[in-house]
Amino acid sequence: MNVSELARTLRINTHELLEILPKYGFDVGLRAVKIDDRVAEKITRQWKYIKKELEEKKKKELEEKKIKEKELRKESGQTVILPHLITVRAFAEKLNLPVSQIITELMKNGILANQNQNIDYETAAIMAEDLGFTVQKEIGEKIDVAKEEEMSKALEEALSKVKNLESRPPVVVVMGHVDHGKTKLLDAIRSANVIDTEAGGITQHIGAYQTVWKDPKTKEERALTFIDTPGHEAFTVMRSRGAKIADIAIMVVAADDSVKPQTEEVIKIIQAAKLPLVVAINKIDKEGADPTRVRADLAQRGIQCEEWGGNVPMVDISAKQNLNIDKLLDVLLLVADINAEKIQADSGIPAVGTIIESHVDKGMGPVATVLVQAGTLVANDPLVVNNEIYGKVRAMKNYKGENILKAIPSTPVQIIGFKVAPEVGDILDVGRAEFAEKIDVRAKKGLQTGAEKHTVVATSKNEENEEAKKTLNLLIKADVLGSLEAIIGSMEKIKHEEVGVKIVGKGLGNITEDDVHKAEAGGAIVVGFNVNANNDVAELMRDKEIQFKDYSIIYDLINWVKEELGKLLAVEKIVTELGRVKILAIFRTDKNVMTVGGRVEDGKVNIGSLVRIKREGEIMGTGKISECRVGQGVMKEVAAGTECGMRFEGKTKIEVGDVLEIYKEESKIRLLVLN
Repeated sequence: MNVSELARTLRINTHELLEILPKYGFDVGLRAVKIDDRVAEKITRQWKYIKKELEEKKKKELEEKKIKEKELRKESGQTVILPHLITVRAFAEKLNLPVSQIITELMKNGILANQNQNIDYETAAIMAEDLGFTVQKEIGEKIDVAKEEEMSKALEEALSKVKNLESRPPVVVVMGHVDHGKTKLLDAIRSANVIDTEAGGITQHIGAYQTVWKDPKTKEERALTFIDTPGHEAFTVMRSRGAKIADIAIMVVAADDSVKPQTEEVIKIIQAAKLPLVVAINKIDKEGADPTRVRADLAQRGIQCEEWGGNVPMVDISAKQNLNIDKLLDVLLLVADINAEKIQADSGIPAVGTIIESHVDKGMGPVATVLVQAGTLVANDPLVVNNEIYGKVRAMKNYKGENILKAIPSTPVQIIGFKVAPEVGDILDVGRAEFAEKIDVRAKKGLQTGAEKHTVVATSKNEENEEAKKTLNLLIKADVLGSLEAIIGSMEKIKHEEVGVKIVGKGLGNITEDDVHKAEAGGAIVVGFNVNANNDVAELMRDKEIQFKDYSIIYDLINWVKEELGKLLAVEKIVTELGRVKILAIFRTDKNVMTVGGRVEDGKVNIGSLVRIKREGEIMGTGKISECRVGQGVMKEVAAGTECGMRFEGKTKIEVGDVLEIYKEESKIRLLVLN
């Protein structure tokens, strides 16, 4: 057999094959052109084991390369100086790494942030250290601190106007190390909601939501407001001002990882803010989990659990397995009752609150989420931020996306009506409308670089190479720019020799008829992330038979893309050699059917086996064995050393002296293994 023919059968480059074979005991030279048939059969039989070993070796080499790069950075003492806050783009530039890689790393840790959003020093430092950099903190950031103090005073002043206090739902903020499971915990709490059990019905980018839980004592249904801050800009800006928006803090610590530098930073923030604390010891289902060690490590840092005589409740949970989430919620309600006199507000005054999410929607314009902390916000109220009127309330939506007419204290509400997107952390104070001036929209937009700025993200860097691949064509629409950039960044990371993703269109807002026409022209699937298609557009997609996939969780979207790419891979054919038969006699010849006799030289012959006909070393044709007989008996299988009669089906005429190579062929769907 030609070596090149064998290489094609095994789906490998000929030169690579010749280099590999001697390592596995096959005496084949690097310049070989032909290879003995028996050796070729042996190689084919063993190839799946060789291939598996090669793939594992390649994977190990990649891991070792990453570790080596990290060690080289450490050895060379590569130092990066990071400020208190830094944009994702600036962070990538400091590390000399692609922005898409940094966005993907953030996503792996449950953080969705676009290239223009800020991440705090602690998050950036942990990521940089994980990549092998030595981190130093930038000195001299008095302006940021002064701004934070100014914001805090503005909120305190606004809240000091309250008169008739009444109880309100507690506001809970979740903090912890970047990969200890904050987002998973919030998802688990969300699904535990006794009123709304559909997590998919919650608007992900409102930045906060409410869940309703039964009081274990009174059986009364009570609301809790969660600031969904881990992983978006609000958490960055509001970390050190946590006391101004939250009543209770949950600190998440992984049972298998214990206290980390970011955990220590969170402890300092909570202690400085004098917030009631509940510790959720997460990942108790993982191997190596040690909740006792976590309690001991926290005790050394002044956080003493109740079981050990302290005053901090600690609950062992698994957000992934949904273990003890109900117990955690019960503890939160108990802590809220203990601090009931502090969890009060006056709903009769003009609304006061904090901006916890802000972005520009393509269809609705500037949109922001406000946590109302005192007073009641109603339609047509002026939107007063920083003593400037940013617009008025044209519409309000709750965390489920439902339109509401008023928002009472502790209610997170998404507001449409801003002329300019405010900054996260800004204070909304409706009561100051008479003293405020109208905003200069043009000047304000010129200053803004965050929510107002739309950037173009490249979808393919090497279009020529992509043409040879089978592609999954997508048109992607998302609700906010951060999600769109994160999704496209993830698509760029999916690299494979045979298949790839081609983005034929992208944008913000709901699906439009133009999107459908563009998808039709590009042969694409329409993918929506937290966006909808109205009835007319949905009907148009059905008429044109365009597939529409709707997602609200980014990881589900990425997993679906990987599954679809896997389906595009060519089916792998597995050939198993069964035996060899020497033809001794021809008994009967009909059209495309022959009855022949032969001796099984080695292996075996099965009914239904496929056949290669070899004559003087050359393959003359192929066919199939439909019947085997030994004497007068019909046999399902004939072993080596036995003479038998066979019914052969095939176009090629068999002659005495021919050798039949008996084999079976199976098709196997290949799994997508990314480079």
